[in-house]
Amino acid sequence: MRALPSLLGLLALLIAPAAFGQALPDVTVARVGNQDVSLSLQVLLVMTFITLLPAVLLGMTAFTRIIIVLALLRQALGTGQTPSNQILLGLALFLTFLVMMPVLDASWQAGISPYLDGTLPAREAFDAAIQPLRAFMFAQVRERDLMTFAGLAGSTGYTSPDEVPLHVLASAFLTSELRTAFEIGFLLFIPFVIIDLVVASVLMSLGMMMMSPMLVSAPFKILLFVLVDGWILVVGSLAGSFAIP
Repeated sequence: MRALPSLLGLLALLIAPAAFGQALPDVTVARVGNQDVSLSLQVLLVMTFITLLPAVLLGMTAFTRIIIVLALLRQALGTGQTPSNQILLGLALFLTFLVMMPVLDASWQAGISPYLDGTLPAREAFDAAIQPLRAFMFAQVRERDLMTFAGLAGSTGYTSPDEVPLHVLASAFLTSELRTAFEIGFLLFIPFVIIDLVVASVLMSLGMMMMSPMLVSAPFKILLFVLVDGWILVVGSLAGSFAIP
């Protein structure tokens, strides 16, 4: 249950340094009768930037790799929309929280909790809270992708990981995750493609060219996947494919 507060606290710290530790003015957001309803500008900014939470979840966590692999697996099985998109998203979210929990706990302990307790300024709390997330992304990113986006950002290189800007690291991390996800998806496709080829060859040798090979191979692919306990293998391999710093 600490995963969601950690994400929300980290998002709040993303915009808190803009205040540089100073109190922001109140803003009138409505009027009830003769009374003005006001909110602190900082609270209003936090509420507004909560809309960025899906982008943080998609681009800076393990979610991208997991959901792409699960979608490719469904396509390789040839089961259409089974499992449904909602089930795949739910599985991907829970698996993402499982993988990211050590990172979120480290962020909570290092920066978010001291900031909420008032023992650490916003700028220092942000730097401390973002370090576990940066370490996680650095553990997955490829050097070639990182240098590509560094060149796009106008930099020739960095002497240490701490000098890499967050936007460069996030872009390189997302690109690396896309490549890794498609590599895993390719490996998942191989046994199912072999089954399709064998079934198609048998049907052609029997002269049954009017029958769809996909219709005949689908039960065999599902049977193979069930016999090897495929969901456990895929989910366990996905969770173990991430390098946790």
